[in-house]
Amino acid sequence: MQHNQFFHLFTGHGIFFMVLLQSPLNREINDSNSSTESTSMWKIHLTTDHLVIRLIDERDDWRLAGYYVKNRQFLKPWEPIYDDSYYYPSGWQARFNMINEMHKTGSDYFFALFDPEEKEIIGLANFFNVVRGTFHACYLGYSIGEKWQGRGLMFEALTTVIDHMQRSQHIHRIMANYMPHNQRSGDLLARLGFEKEGYAKDYVMIDGEWRDHILTALTTKEWSLVQ
Repeated sequence: MQHNQFFHLFTGHGIFFMVLLQSPLNREINDSNSSTESTSMWKIHLTTDHLVIRLIDERDDWRLAGYYVKNRQFLKPWEPIYDDSYYYPSGWQARFNMINEMHKTGSDYFFALFDPEEKEIIGLANFFNVVRGTFHACYLGYSIGEKWQGRGLMFEALTTVIDHMQRSQHIHRIMANYMPHNQRSGDLLARLGFEKEGYAKDYVMIDGEWRDHILTALTTKEWSLVQ
């Protein structure tokens, strides 16, 4: 299963334990290296061979609800217990003021993976608890829908989005953690260059139980605040 821990960020139950040193994002970004990017203020839009990847917004209320409804049982062993509002468009509309503010300030980035026509969300990739200052780091959580498993799409998506976060958002360290029995997620992170850094017992409550996690991180070897 290509899932690591996926915190309750949208409902305010996530782990926001770091001081956020925020910087405005108000420049245009252009890139021709395996993806196309455009940023206008806090808008980010990426494309790959098989996907459109962008920040979620008010257009996506029914798509997000549909993603969680269709994958409710599939995601259950790998994620926290979600309240019922995750399964209704109105629940997502209630969250968008907070989500939009996080995007604007650069404290969190909630990406959805779409088919090329943007008809359906096939997965999610969240970069959260972004800290600037002397740290320039964040956490990564992701999931992909059951019917999209085994096609290499999460690797394709994360390769592109991680590159964006490193170069355009100047993130030096990205941390991602997974349960020991979730070998598929561990293999994915290893392919992406993440290295194991530790083992945390009873680290995150997943499906109602405290679960151990393997801690990994990816650092940018040639980091610069201005790239």
